[in-house]
Amino acid sequence: MAASPWLFLLCLAAAGVVLQARAQPDSKGFISIDCGLSGETGYVDDTTKLFFLPDKGFIDAGTNHNISAEYVTPTMGKSWYNLRSFAGAGAGTRNCYTLRSLVSGLKYIVRAKFKYGNYDGLDLLPVFDLYIGVNYWHPVNISGPSAAMFVEAIVVVPDDFVQVCLVDTGAGTPFISGLDLRPLKRTLYPEVTVAQGLTLMNRLNLGQTNESFIVRYPDDPHDRLWFPYVDTVTWAEISTPQKVETIDTDRYEAPSAVLRTAVMPRNVSGDIELTWPSEPTPMDPSPGYVIILHFAELEVLRRNALRELTIVLNDQPWYPFGIKPAYLYDIPAYKGSPFRYTQFNLSVKTTSNATLPPIINAAEIFTVFPTTNLGTNSQDVSAITTIKAKYRVSKNWMGDPCAPKAMAWDRLTCSYGAIGSRPRITGINLSSSGLNGDISSSFTNLTEIQYLDLSNNNLIGSIPDTLSRLPLLTVLDLSGNQLNGSIPSGLLKRIQDGSLDLRYGNNPNLCTHGNSCEPHAKKKSKLALYVAVPAVLLVVIVLVTILLICLLKQNKQGSMDNSITLKNETIMSNSTVNNVGSDSSLRRLESRRFTYKELEMITNNFQQVLGKGGFGYVYNGFLEDGTQVAVKLRSHSSNQGVKEFLAEDGEYMALVYEYMSEGTLQEHIEGTNRNGACLPWTH
Repeated sequence: MAASPWLFLLCLAAAGVVLQARAQPDSKGFISIDCGLSGETGYVDDTTKLFFLPDKGFIDAGTNHNISAEYVTPTMGKSWYNLRSFAGAGAGTRNCYTLRSLVSGLKYIVRAKFKYGNYDGLDLLPVFDLYIGVNYWHPVNISGPSAAMFVEAIVVVPDDFVQVCLVDTGAGTPFISGLDLRPLKRTLYPEVTVAQGLTLMNRLNLGQTNESFIVRYPDDPHDRLWFPYVDTVTWAEISTPQKVETIDTDRYEAPSAVLRTAVMPRNVSGDIELTWPSEPTPMDPSPGYVIILHFAELEVLRRNALRELTIVLNDQPWYPFGIKPAYLYDIPAYKGSPFRYTQFNLSVKTTSNATLPPIINAAEIFTVFPTTNLGTNSQDVSAITTIKAKYRVSKNWMGDPCAPKAMAWDRLTCSYGAIGSRPRITGINLSSSGLNGDISSSFTNLTEIQYLDLSNNNLIGSIPDTLSRLPLLTVLDLSGNQLNGSIPSGLLKRIQDGSLDLRYGNNPNLCTHGNSCEPHAKKKSKLALYVAVPAVLLVVIVLVTILLICLLKQNKQGSMDNSITLKNETIMSNSTVNNVGSDSSLRRLESRRFTYKELEMITNNFQQVLGKGGFGYVYNGFLEDGTQVAVKLRSHSSNQGVKEFLAEDGEYMALVYEYMSEGTLQEHIEGTNRNGACLPWTH
């Protein structure tokens, strides 16, 4: 029984690993998400045999809902039963799904699905926008509660992930029923580039009379959706049970299940006509259209029979020559440049030489949309995403941190350079954001940051010295936390040279005097306090100068034997100096380092004060062998302490000297001025 809690935790961890593993493309590179599906377990679709995942691993906002029972039908796929909605102030304007582990630079089909089904009981059909990454994709305008809407795009993914974002435009609550991602060969759909994507308007399986028969995976290996379409009044259907192939240079690879059917005019001399209006969007009032037509001969023609056709768009011939469909092979017809009309009238006609009516097997119609907007620098995105996850930032940090500019994350400041350059994060204000734990090392990856405010949180641990390496950081506010340890030397140097404004007040356990300092009275720091004996050159020069003057005077008077020992350097007169018993101890002292507890023992808990300066106090002490020393320790309250100590010693914040028993230099100088005598120091 004692092991059961550990077993439970192990199971939870394993479940998390499984969920994370499933939040990746499958062996075909497919991601299929049933948005709003509760729990952490997916399922296999009965028709396609594809595995559908719950969306928990792809987004951390929104709530799950089921559509109203009146809109559930027996033939409806399981993925339509539920959805995820983004209502309330906590949802924010933009909510994004992140699809990871992709191949940078590859083309992908991205398909979003929507069925309102009056899930909220309000009978209010919403209108909102879709973005792929930082680029506007398409509006979602739900036509009715029972309508199923697909929005599909083909894009080049510039990174190893892609985000699909729903943006609230103030016309109803955004929601989503499903999200699919499918990889494509690089050679397919050459109209798709890093600067331009395609949005599907329609993909028609002409000649298919079964309205419920949508060709998709596995009949289409790329899982494109081909919708049946036939005008039975003016068109006749033809079909073949045989496989229709694609040629090696085919750039669209329509599946055989689609190409096996076709339509032709019932009137032998008639035409096949397709018409549709242009559909402008707020972002593109005159969209460009890409049209791809598929032709394959399905009949064995009699001798001397000829099927030859031509394509006319808005009274303009598509090609200057006729097209002869090949038996059981697809010949796609397309144009490289998009067409821009307010109304499209497309006709497939026979040529003057043809003896048979025209045919057409399938059609794909797309609009183009620009994908030239660039997302934030990938290193910045990685860093801020890690920071968001570590601190579980409750702000609506969704989508790209800096782009589009109007949707940049709250409390982030970004820089936007020249066209073609990615935005950079230059400022973060997470003051009073409930942050817990230590200071994330990911902050040091934000190499363009200038302002970082982490004040008034619950941060603990020490301040990373790596923050001093951020070249543009000018303001670092860490005040009002629970940080401990010392301010790193790198930051102290930045403070000293004036390149950094460091704010660290209201951190009761933080030592503010460099690498070593006195701990807080209630809780002494466990950090080891290292002390060394530095070379105090200025003091040595002054003392040596005074000593030489005195020795010269004494030599003229037949002076007595004299010597002075300063920091283990002995300067002698002409007479022999007596051996100092503590010489070996002082020689060891020159390179010795002490912990704070050792200093407490040496000074008897800092009991006897020898003097005080702008830096703090000097205490009397004795080494283990009885050698007397003076311990100079900088004070917490000293305003000059940091600068004076940095001037005297660039590394250590406490100093240990040989004890000099004849008073201070100031006292002896004053005495000299009164009676004209030299300094009477002897051993």
